Amino acid sequence: MSTSTTPLRVALIGYGFAGKTFHAPLIRSVPGLALSTVVSRDATKVHADLPDVDVVASADVALADPQLDVVVIASPNDTHAPLARAALEAGKHVVVDKPFALDLVEARELAAIAEREGRVLSVFQNRRWDADFLGIRQLITEGRLGEVTHLESHIDRFRPQVRVRWREQPGAGSGLWYDLGPHLVDQALCLFGLPDRVWASLAVQREGGTVTDWAHVVLEYGQRRVILHASMLVAGGSPRFVVHGTLGSAVKSMIDPQETQLLAGMRPGDADWGVDPDDLLLYDGSGNVERVPSPRGDQSRYYAAFRDAVLGQGDNPVTPQQAITVMAVIEAAIASAAEGHAVELALSAAERDAWASAAHR
Repeated sequence: MSTSTTPLRVALIGYGFAGKTFHAPLIRSVPGLALSTVVSRDATKVHADLPDVDVVASADVALADPQLDVVVIASPNDTHAPLARAALEAGKHVVVDKPFALDLVEARELAAIAEREGRVLSVFQNRRWDADFLGIRQLITEGRLGEVTHLESHIDRFRPQVRVRWREQPGAGSGLWYDLGPHLVDQALCLFGLPDRVWASLAVQREGGTVTDWAHVVLEYGQRRVILHASMLVAGGSPRFVVHGTLGSAVKSMIDPQETQLLAGMRPGDADWGVDPDDLLLYDGSGNVERVPSPRGDQSRYYAAFRDAVLGQGDNPVTPQQAITVMAVIEAAIASAAEGHAVELALSAAERDAWASAAHR
């Protein structure tokens, strides 16, 4: 196992889109973390990008390695909970890509195991460090919009053809709501806390589609309404954020550029990393429009904070308690869409208190 003077040795389980595009480059960009092992059945693919790492075909091999400190799980959604459970019981600290689990039962079990084993368990909510979200949060925190009455958060794409990949095929944890819902929900909870009720409509809109590819979810906070929306059939014209308040409104048109930058080979530390040229537009209600520069995003800050938490030098950036509340909203939306009415969160008083404590550290 690593000491505070040597890098934490990391195993990455899964080298599909998430592992290749996000986890591997972000881990490798953070001092104090060393990506030493990748679990994949395609060693050639991994070594084309990462010639210096060990590639093993089985997660069991990685979990049995006493030299590994951290396991990052970027495999299909239905494997998240079983792999996280096994890694925690093997004495590893664990990062789970979203969604944390498939349901509240699994999420609660993982939180309990992490506490029992004394390991750091965290969820990869990298979009807390997106430029668009940071900009909107800054305007809200500074009070420039007054009391927020309405917020819309969109992650829309244009992919009219159904692709043959697990995210778009029938199976546990597939579909757009499990894919993008955790990001949308987590950001909303960071801004406003736990909603009173959740109302949702989920649909399959693409020809040949078999899983959810359109989601419209409303979080109720007293008189405030927060709309979370995702679609695979939006070619353009849909802003990332729209916020209305008692002192003004804000619009953020474009999504954070870091995913595009990573796909293009840019890495944290590069000159333009996280720079978002798309300003926020701030409307004051008197016909004036102010252009507010977007803050610089940096998703590698997630892994820097996780490193510090493992070393006992900082807080877990995304706690199991926070992940449980996200899972509660995901489940409430699914229930609401099926039942046709708004649904309250299935959280205990202790879970609500734990979330509040983690949120206000």
